[in-house]
Amino acid sequence: MSTQDRTGGVVDMDGPVPDSDGLAKASAGAQTMYVYAVGRDDPTFRRSLSTLTGVDGHSVRPVGAGGLLALVSSVPSDVFDEAALRTQMEDLTRLEAIARAHHTVVDTAFTETVVLPLRLATVYLDESRVTAMLTEHRARFTELLAWLDGHVELGVKVYADPDAMTADPAGPVRSAAPSSPVSPGRAYLQQRRQRRRSTEDLYRTAGDIAVDATKVAQGLARAGVTHRPQQGELSDRPGVNLTNQAYLVPAGEVDRFREHVGAVGRNVPGVHVEVTGPWAPYSFAAPDVGRDEGTPG
Repeated sequence: MSTQDRTGGVVDMDGPVPDSDGLAKASAGAQTMYVYAVGRDDPTFRRSLSTLTGVDGHSVRPVGAGGLLALVSSVPSDVFDEAALRTQMEDLTRLEAIARAHHTVVDTAFTETVVLPLRLATVYLDESRVTAMLTEHRARFTELLAWLDGHVELGVKVYADPDAMTADPAGPVRSAAPSSPVSPGRAYLQQRRQRRRSTEDLYRTAGDIAVDATKVAQGLARAGVTHRPQQGELSDRPGVNLTNQAYLVPAGEVDRFREHVGAVGRNVPGVHVEVTGPWAPYSFAAPDVGRDEGTPG
């Protein structure tokens, strides 16, 4: 699956999450802490670290406090300070490399136990600031972990693709009076009008299907969020992505969710409902630890 699928096509880059004093500009060769996720401090979570490598091949290790563990890598400060990260986030190739490494760590840990993925490029000045973060947000992290336990994230996207319609909207147009000759110019205008009507009808139909898919998904999920539709390089499917949603679903209900939501609009030419995942609950678990937000609900 693409990196964009799991993040909803959005990288939250108000800057890396700072410690309470902000990220100081580090001297050459200094290290800073890249934080991937938070989980409960138990043997299962620690076992998931044995073979993990993170961004740029840096090893992953635990930092613990208050019954919680953060998964971190020591990374060069001059590569991961705020200014450097902003530059890197503008390079899609570099952004994808960081995101893939980030998600690999989170997904591997999630196969063992529930974790809270932190947003992409969350960095702290040193280990003591990581432990302070765990201590400060212990109650909220513990609540989120309990709320998410036993659940996964599934994505639902609805696409409209005029090129996939079985009828050829650009095909010949019959005149209202077949016996009357139609000039090339008039025939062209008729074709344009028919193509426009066909496309408008397709988008209306796709919009109705999106509403129906949302209703079905909401009835099967614990919670849902809406992301921006993915366009251009962020979309790896033909057509136009009309809706891009994420749902928190009980792990035992994944197949049922996929079957019922995927059946909405099935066999409608030019409309596709895609169910993606399951993944770690990125859309529901990534607390912005730089601000007091993100409680479950």
